[in-house]
Amino acid sequence: MGRYALRRLLATLPVLLLVSLLTFALLWLVPGDPASIFLDTSATQEALDRVRREMGLDKPFLMRMAEWYGRLLQGDLGNSLLLNRGVTEAILERLPVTLSLTTVAFVFAVLLGVGAGVLAAVRHGRAADQGLMTLALLGLSIPEFWLGLVLIWLLAAMLQIFPAGDYVALTKDPLLWAWHLALPAFTLACVQMGFVARMTRSSMLEVLGQDFVRTARAKGLPEPYVILRHGLGNAMVPIVTVMGIMVGALLGGAVVTEQVFSLPGLGRLVIGAVLSRDFPVIQGGLLFLAGIYLTVNLVVDLLYAALDPRVRLE
Repeated sequence: MGRYALRRLLATLPVLLLVSLLTFALLWLVPGDPASIFLDTSATQEALDRVRREMGLDKPFLMRMAEWYGRLLQGDLGNSLLLNRGVTEAILERLPVTLSLTTVAFVFAVLLGVGAGVLAAVRHGRAADQGLMTLALLGLSIPEFWLGLVLIWLLAAMLQIFPAGDYVALTKDPLLWAWHLALPAFTLACVQMGFVARMTRSSMLEVLGQDFVRTARAKGLPEPYVILRHGLGNAMVPIVTVMGIMVGALLGGAVVTEQVFSLPGLGRLVIGAVLSRDFPVIQGGLLFLAGIYLTVNLVVDLLYAALDPRVRLE
């Protein structure tokens, strides 16, 4: 197991290097000049050249790349062009919001999705199965931004059950933290909830038809024990794989959700940086998101190997 974990960890390093290389190259090769953001349209060419020198934009592309990688190896992501502060500091300030949102959404998607999938498999062909799968398909079809706006209008504006936005830190007030994250997390989890439910149902139906499940029932074991221990326990391998893919989708969807609910997260920071062409913030933000995604996928691979020992032999 240790050798497998080390091999998977080493495999993530080239991916992270490639992500950083592509991010830097694509951003700095797109048309446009970030220095023009600081000056109005009446600025002279001399003023524009001066700002470019101050920002280091007058240096050759390969030199800028070498300097960025040199700082990156020291844990320094550089300074924001517009925020007048370090990129690492700005990201770490916003990161807890994004991690909180995606974590709560992940819990929603797993608990409700797996629960719905198991119930649909147990009630296969009945009204409960058809109703739950219809809801799952509906969740997969609804755009996140539209669902978020509907929930804000219904549950925040009309019924005033949940707040429409804002964020309260977990360390400040756990109850307010959960209350403020309920709507955006459910919005973000809705699509993945339907995906997990359909995958769980499919995997459970395959397992429940196996001989060992029929043998367990013939022995007189309680039905909940047969379903959860023998059924869900053996159906978890493909479900865990889906969870790893789901994290990437949640991180990507958090960008839109944070905009809709005005959450000061990393996704909103990156969107603002894109609009203002603040390249160091974009590079650092995407690198952090890629690192989180690769870390989660590494954990999923280890869980996959723990659930199915045959994986470690491949």
